[in-house]
Amino acid sequence: MTFSASVKEELEGIISPARHCQIAELAAMFAFGGEIKYGAEKRLSLHFLAENESVARKYFTLLEKTFRISKVFSIGDVLYRKNNKYVVDIPSEDEAVRILQAMKYLSQDRMPITFNGLVNPLIIQKNCCKRAFLRGAFLCAGSISDPEKFYHFEIVCTSSIKAEQLQETLHSFEVEAKTVSRKRHEVVYVKEGAQIVELLGIMGAGVSLMNLENVRILKEMRNSVNRKVNCEAANINKTVSASVKQTQDIRYIQNTVGLQTLPDNLKAVAELRLKYQDASLKELGERLNPRVGKSGVNHRLRKIGRIAEELRGSKEEQV
Repeated sequence: MTFSASVKEELEGIISPARHCQIAELAAMFAFGGEIKYGAEKRLSLHFLAENESVARKYFTLLEKTFRISKVFSIGDVLYRKNNKYVVDIPSEDEAVRILQAMKYLSQDRMPITFNGLVNPLIIQKNCCKRAFLRGAFLCAGSISDPEKFYHFEIVCTSSIKAEQLQETLHSFEVEAKTVSRKRHEVVYVKEGAQIVELLGIMGAGVSLMNLENVRILKEMRNSVNRKVNCEAANINKTVSASVKQTQDIRYIQNTVGLQTLPDNLKAVAELRLKYQDASLKELGERLNPRVGKSGVNHRLRKIGRIAEELRGSKEEQV
């Protein structure tokens, strides 16, 4: 099972205890998969499509919990499969009107209520309802990538105005969601790992949140170890390169004017460097008598380097 599927499986089992939250989640699901149909004599009914049976079952469960639909229809009466999709039909006009009124699609006198976005803003005024709304939206149109590979959370909307409402809802929880156009759709997405963890908590997916956190911790540990190894390797390369250059300078002085021409403090360091070419500056300093600190050894080697450069320059002028 993919990580995205496991998140959805967890969310499918969550039913908010508050009726207003149930309506908010139901409205979100209806916004992505629902349809109002008009039959003979303009009698309306509700039609809901889902990619998998578990989402369709949750839709019916919310109807049952919120509107006691099971007293009128059993799930076997209204749930079926058609064209590789699962369908929930509510053919009763009275039940359809009651549901649409609760979701703020119709007024009490059955007049249509117009609004922009996925759902009527009136039903997601509370934070708990916004959480339920995001849960329903993700179940119907969302996905999360495998966190072992990369971090990516998205919900696909059919228009920019719907994506804008979804984005604003995420921003209300301080989740920095962005949007991008993709094949005539608007995609609301989050790419930062910590923000996706926050999102899972907002939607109520506690188990998935912990699983993602474990992956993040392991990845951070691996990255930290790799950074340290790379840093140490770079330092070793730098030390080796410096040692090679110092040895070359000392040998040049030795072969041209002799090390005996150097001041005693520089001569002592030069002889130690030739003898211990792999030693660090600190180790060289500890072998001197009296001992010299790392910066002191580095200062002396720099002086030796300048002397070697001056000798090379003089030789070039003579030529």
